[in-house]
Amino acid sequence: MFELSYTPPYDWQWMFGFLAARTVYGIESVNEKQYCRSFAIGEHGGLIALEPDEERHVLKVTLTEGLLPVADEVLIKVQQLLDLGRQPQPVLASLGDLAVARPGLRLPGCMDAFEQAVRAILGQLVSVAMAAKLAGKVAEQFGVPLAGFPEWRLFPAPERLAASNPEELKALGMPLKRGESIINLSRLVAAGEFPLTLPENVEQGVKQLITLPGIGRWTANYFALRGWQASDVFLPDDYLIKQRFPGMTPAQIRRYAERWHPWRSYALLHIWYSDGWVPDQLIAK
Repeated sequence: MFELSYTPPYDWQWMFGFLAARTVYGIESVNEKQYCRSFAIGEHGGLIALEPDEERHVLKVTLTEGLLPVADEVLIKVQQLLDLGRQPQPVLASLGDLAVARPGLRLPGCMDAFEQAVRAILGQLVSVAMAAKLAGKVAEQFGVPLAGFPEWRLFPAPERLAASNPEELKALGMPLKRGESIINLSRLVAAGEFPLTLPENVEQGVKQLITLPGIGRWTANYFALRGWQASDVFLPDDYLIKQRFPGMTPAQIRRYAERWHPWRSYALLHIWYSDGWVPDQLIAK
């Protein structure tokens, strides 16, 4: 077992709840105390189990034998998934009253940016639960069984999805165009032509993503939020965000959110999960 330290406050209940709502069958399992998933780096695959020790402020990480040769790389991925390296005080100081209700909220990232990109595309215009269900179907159809663990599968590699056809994906319950988008994404990743890591200029990176077939502004920004774990992304076109800012256009919302630079991603999460929050100017009215 390995241990990763973190700086409190950390809202584990919220984080595990966020991940649980998006659990992909066969790939992940989440309860109140533990997150478990299949994972592979190159030829090394296995299971990862994560369990926080809140008294000692460490995360216990258990890897099955197949992942031990790449343990250092896996631990980095775990830190990215759970935003463990973030020092919360600068964020809390910047967000002020917005963060008072949930000071331990962190930015959920991912362990595999390709997987997250596919899941972002699957999440277009459907509920969180439906997106997770579709991702499970993709994993079942195109993923490979995890050796030694028959109930688990590995998320399909880009090369596998790149070799599929849109009709196969459509048969799983998604529009044909969405299947085409996933195949195009997979081909770009397989060819090393898709930005899987945080670019130096996130805004420009998002604009480049939007030029790809089937990736609109919401999808590109959501991928930047979780796939790149960019700390300064806001989604003014998001349905719930527009509800939180009644009577304001996306451009007005974007300008309002500039007050939270360079932590707009964290502000976004706080607004998403703060019932009853309203902008200052609406309070003034």
